[in-house]
Amino acid sequence: GEMYYKGQGVPQDFAEAAKWLRKAAEQGHAIGQLALGAMYSLGEGVPKDDVEAVRWYRKAAEQGIALAQHSLGVSYLKGEGVPKNFIESYAWYLLAKANGNEKASEMVSSFEKGFTAEQMEKGQARALELHRLIEQKKKSAE
Repeated sequence: GEMYYKGQGVPQDFAEAAKWLRKAAEQGHAIGQLALGAMYSLGEGVPKDDVEAVRWYRKAAEQGIALAQHSLGVSYLKGEGVPKNFIESYAWYLLAKANGNEKASEMVSSFEKGFTAEQMEKGQARALELHRLIEQKKKSAE
């Protein structure tokens, strides 16, 4: 899928990339899920569909993929594929930051400058809840 997406060794073909990435994503491959989510977000090889993008981002994010967590933060911030929700956005950015995503770190700082103490507390509690759910899923998958 990645080879078709980038046109490495084969002609670039987003539809063919989406076909192969879907096969990987449906088998639980987190990077395939992230890539397929991005393709839906951009409308590359598949119809643009923010709801479908969020569905795939969430699957990858729940496997601990920082970029997918960041992408969910963006989705909730902008209200793309999900209702706009700044607390939920902040929570996903917190997780992405904890997993080393630099852009998420910048967004966390922006939120914290504009949030009240109560909003920060709610977002941090939600991030902890999400972290626990992710860890629980990892353990049950082992």
